[in-house]
Amino acid sequence: MSAVRLVRSSNLSPAVDYAYASVVPAGTRLIHLAGACPLDADGRTVAPGDTVAQSRQAVANLVQALADAGARLQDVAYTRVLVASTDREDLVAAWRVVRDAFADHDVPSTLLGVTVLGYPELVEVEAVAAVPEAVDD
Repeated sequence: MSAVRLVRSSNLSPAVDYAYASVVPAGTRLIHLAGACPLDADGRTVAPGDTVAQSRQAVANLVQALADAGARLQDVAYTRVLVASTDREDLVAAWRVVRDAFADHDVPSTLLGVTVLGYPELVEVEAVAAVPEAVDD
């Protein structure tokens, strides 16, 4: 079970496909992940120019970083999806990949079109996760 509780509002539009907020209880370990980039194991950008393929690789890298930190997608409390494009279709394509990966865990997210990212890529996915603090025996 995840420590993250997603918050929906009956006073805000139900048309969005994400929760409006998330809450984590005291005693929770927060995990701040660097932006997951569409890089392969050798540090090369995967699928230059292909927003969907890059989004899939970025999500796969995010899943691995979460696992390495002792978390999973269901433990994510917030994401930020950055797409180096001014074309709304590119942003929507990236969002669909990320949204589909999270399935029913409709975590609060921000989707941004930016001019340039740190690596020569189109997509980067940032996240904050929360897991129960380990209890020392």
